[in-house]
Amino acid sequence: MLAIIGGSGLDRLSALDSTRQMTVSTPYGEPSAPLVFGRLNKRDVVFLARHGENHRLPPHKINYRANIWALREQGVKNIVAIATVGGIAAGVGAGTLAIPHQVIDYTWGRASTYFEGDDGPVKHIDFTQPYCETLRARLLHAAQRAGERLHAGGTYAATQGPRLESAAEIARLARDGADMVGMTGMPEVALARELGLCYATLAVVVNAAAGTGASANAIDLPQAERLARELMTRVVRILEEVAADGD
Repeated sequence: MLAIIGGSGLDRLSALDSTRQMTVSTPYGEPSAPLVFGRLNKRDVVFLARHGENHRLPPHKINYRANIWALREQGVKNIVAIATVGGIAAGVGAGTLAIPHQVIDYTWGRASTYFEGDDGPVKHIDFTQPYCETLRARLLHAAQRAGERLHAGGTYAATQGPRLESAAEIARLARDGADMVGMTGMPEVALARELGLCYATLAVVVNAAAGTGASANAIDLPQAERLARELMTRVVRILEEVAADGD
């Protein structure tokens, strides 16, 4: 089954048909919200609002372990994660949809692994290529069918939040090789890898990062929110095509 994790701007997926909700519990606590099951383009999918109902959870308080575990327990094999981000690189401006291929983790203090050594030996995962190339390719092909242009690649910098970054911090991320910046990319993708799930991010660029372009002096947050809502129409078109491919 395909799972869709909705981020800022996509707290619900109205395109789902015949929906039903399920409240679940996990060994790691409660997920952000009830799982919403339905059909998208005549295919079964499950949707999870990462920030909870009414966007109540800041990035550092999301129970990422419970979210990914709950999806795996429902038979999910593939996860498309929607994430709003700020654009750092010149080719990733506001209004761009992108599929990152790499990630740099700047977060701290988050429960970031299922393998803490409490019930057995610590396990290590290969994270050389953090995102599932098979699912990334599916997203690219789906976008082509939907007539939507995707930026194929880029490095996602995951920061702590909930505040946005300073101009100096963005300058540092740019020196580190980051193309976009968000707050929820980690540990989500790593946890999916630990459970053997195929995971890819569809990043929605809603503003220039702090200190760059139109955000040279300040980020226009209301405009970023408006753009996020507008871009979700394009995102849903791509998701409908991804769902058509089946599991």
